[in-house]
Amino acid sequence: MIKAIIIDDEPLARALVKEYLAGYPDITVAQECNDGFEGVKAIMQEQPELIFLDIQMPKINGFEMLELIEEPPAVIFTT
Repeated sequence: MIKAIIIDDEPLARALVKEYLAGYPDITVAQECNDGFEGVKAIMQEQPELIFLDIQMPKINGFEMLELIEEPPAVIFTT
């Protein structure tokens, strides 16, 4: 089982990724986050193997968020 987190400021984009992932029963979405700060917190708590990450978000963008994580999981950019 692959634990994943979706990080995107647009609810429709998060829903679309989640809908695509429904066809992959080996991937579980542990959390959905609205911005990079929530994403960092969720990654620290959940320790996912994979994140779906938007680049352009308010406050901090996806690249800045990744710099805050010591050992980031695998990343799929969904921008």
